[in-house]
Amino acid sequence: MYRLNLRTSASVTVAATGVVALAAVTPAVAAPSDTLPEAAQRTVSVATYNIHHAAGADGVLSLDRIAGVLRDSGAEIIGLQEVDNHWGSRSEFADQAQELADQLSMNVCYSANLDNAPVAGQTHRQQYGTAILSSYKLRNCTNTPLPNHPRGEQRGLAQADINVRGTTFRFFNTHLTHNSTPGRLAQAKVVNDIVTATTTPSVLVGDLNARPDSAEYPVFTSVLSDVWPVVGEGLGYTFDSDDPKGRIDYILTSSDVTPRSAEVIETIASDHMPVVAEVTLPHPGDVHAAR
Repeated sequence: MYRLNLRTSASVTVAATGVVALAAVTPAVAAPSDTLPEAAQRTVSVATYNIHHAAGADGVLSLDRIAGVLRDSGAEIIGLQEVDNHWGSRSEFADQAQELADQLSMNVCYSANLDNAPVAGQTHRQQYGTAILSSYKLRNCTNTPLPNHPRGEQRGLAQADINVRGTTFRFFNTHLTHNSTPGRLAQAKVVNDIVTATTTPSVLVGDLNARPDSAEYPVFTSVLSDVWPVVGEGLGYTFDSDDPKGRIDYILTSSDVTPRSAEVIETIASDHMPVVAEVTLPHPGDVHAAR
């Protein structure tokens, strides 16, 4: 399996105290995909899953169980958060992203937001971050460090370009800070700036650590659209998995990507539950004509 390991150990400190004003994106305008013949459709299944280093709500560590959840979901492109890479005994020093890619026969890009020297008795660096798994080839994998804050853990925005039957789109994956609203606002601004500069159709997935009724939510959705209100059913709660209390895990798309369906998969394999959505990408001719 193809693998790209991205190290981003540098941290950036930003003090943010108010709501961030963001410019609106001007995406390519595609013809309604429902009018296209079936052969022209570019529908793909995407997912987001905070795997909590494969430790379940029942306290059981099982990467095999995580792999089973992902396999059964049918997702073709997956953004994972809280992924260990030789991090420590809590995950048996496993290279979790590569092991999941091997089990699922997928390609992988790993992004280390924490990157420490090996612990005594180990030769691999201790890494912790996010991963993108894909049934399609992954190109131009990068990870951008997001602004940090006092007592914050370094976070990043991972991205990869993926071609689905002639249409290239950009897949973003992130995990925003859990203990600072100003910190999330600062991180959201950087994420939105990067997405706004993107010229291809885009999908952003991740654990945003903010509910839809939070002050941050309209910032997150000022550039991309949340698929759940469009095609999801019910509350869509994703956390905690053993007693769901809120929706903090999201799949968002640019306006030229059409959501078809979305569901939360009930499982206690992690403390979060995954979200899976089917989305339709614009036809290559529509993308090129809009440029």
